[in-house]
Amino acid sequence: MSYSYSKVGESKRLEQPLKSYGKRISILGLWQPGAQFEYALAQGGFNSHSYIKVMDWIANKAAQTLALTGRLTVVVQDNGSLHTSKIVRQQFARWQGQGLSIFFLPPYCSEMNPIEGQWHQLKNHELTGRIFDNQYDLAVAVMSGMKARGDRHSYILDRFIFNST
Repeated sequence: MSYSYSKVGESKRLEQPLKSYGKRISILGLWQPGAQFEYALAQGGFNSHSYIKVMDWIANKAAQTLALTGRLTVVVQDNGSLHTSKIVRQQFARWQGQGLSIFFLPPYCSEMNPIEGQWHQLKNHELTGRIFDNQYDLAVAVMSGMKARGDRHSYILDRFIFNST
């Protein structure tokens, strides 16, 4: 909950930039409580192809974990269309072969997904009350907020960067 003040008879107002400078910034994250937070940012939104790139990154890490420790990596996610599209489902067997298993929460149960609380905390503690003129400033603020949360809670933070070789 946040508080603010305004003159009697006036509504609270935040000035918005006159011109929109592009699309939104979307974040996709994988959080292991008390240990690590891996995430990716995308201009606009994620689609099946960008989601697969991120999950391939996670699957490669899972393969290393499996080789070193014999432990499987389990990703818990909701039933969003991004997670269940035909092209994504076609990757499940390959990812499982790398030591990555996908576990789906029951439909319409976002409250069971603890990462939703993390997004809430990021928005309400790191980004609250700020207006960004462009995507770049928003992306930098999100990355800075993620770093602050990682430092505060002592977890390893790793960001997937698209188009990097």
